[in-house]
Amino acid sequence: MGIIAFIPVRGGSKSIPLKNIKFFCGKPLVYWNLKALQETNNVDKIIVSTDSKEIEKIVTNFNFSKVSLFARSPESATDTASTESAMLDFINRSKEWISDNDIFILVQATSPLTQSKHFTEALDQYFLNKYDSLLTCVRYKRFFWNADGTSKNYDFKNRPRRQDFDGEIMENGAFYINSVGNIIKSGNRLSGKIGIYEMPEYTAIEIDEEEDWIVAEKIFRKHIAPPETDFSKIKLFLSDVDGVLTDAGMYYSENGDELKKFNTHDGMGFRLLREKGIKTGIITSEDRKLVERRFQKLQLDYLYQGEKFGGKLAAAKEICTKEGIELSEVAYIGDDINCLELLSNVGFAACPADAVDEIKNISGITILKTDGGKGAVRELVNLLLLNE
Repeated sequence: MGIIAFIPVRGGSKSIPLKNIKFFCGKPLVYWNLKALQETNNVDKIIVSTDSKEIEKIVTNFNFSKVSLFARSPESATDTASTESAMLDFINRSKEWISDNDIFILVQATSPLTQSKHFTEALDQYFLNKYDSLLTCVRYKRFFWNADGTSKNYDFKNRPRRQDFDGEIMENGAFYINSVGNIIKSGNRLSGKIGIYEMPEYTAIEIDEEEDWIVAEKIFRKHIAPPETDFSKIKLFLSDVDGVLTDAGMYYSENGDELKKFNTHDGMGFRLLREKGIKTGIITSEDRKLVERRFQKLQLDYLYQGEKFGGKLAAAKEICTKEGIELSEVAYIGDDINCLELLSNVGFAACPADAVDEIKNISGITILKTDGGKGAVRELVNLLLLNE
């Protein structure tokens, strides 16, 4: 008997285009469930079922050892196709290696608040109680009414206090557990003796609309943001120039003068950092007078231009020595392969949305929603100060 996790991720989405790979808290949405499943010891294999080549490429770049891709059939990827059809499409076409006794976990990518401990605890509960299937729910302590004006779940004449109210058990759609054999027999994710695994109330949200996205990101940062990143320890903020503070474009005047387009919102971001007592600087491989003028305008603390310092990592280490701090207390934002070494060694690494793939694939890096030159630094500053 093996334990297989199955995540269906269609390329089409009416409400939010390519929703499953849209960046959520610095990573494509589907990343968070894949990461949680990868870290769940008793999950043996993770299947991502998709009809999108773009999704395939992004999932492959995560380099999760348990993850395999499955080409979802066109019939099971239409707007009207059920999730059950995607499950059965996979099971029926994988009979050479999958068995009826295998445990099947259907996981919804639109529930990124699910953590590894939830999968582990639910599986323990499933086996301990010998359920045929199990679903995740939250306890919703709200008072409900019928359309005819009668109360549904409480006595309004004796309104209970919240702490004394049992509330209602509501399906949150995070994940479902069943056996392959049961799914084949019933054609459904749930069957037989059904158990309920209760998750925290904040996991009730599913991302179906833009408004859900905004709320879910705030909840994620409050409850699930990686604890190893302590933003209050950031003492130095460093940035690249081309592709970060600029759009990486090369502009020339009629006289052949080189021009660069900077974003005023980034300038305010540096100011906010300075007001918080965080040192700021620029490290760039180029050596330009206009960068020096921008540095002076922004009143930053450090400017390292060119290769004379032995590379960006060496320059950052020199600044750390001067400040008496460690690289773990440094945040850096870069976008191209000449930033790779430094981004791989700082305490907090980030890149614009249009950074090259080699940078986006750095372990633990935060991929911003904004392109370089369009306020990416300001977005990062807001993130750092919000979580400080």
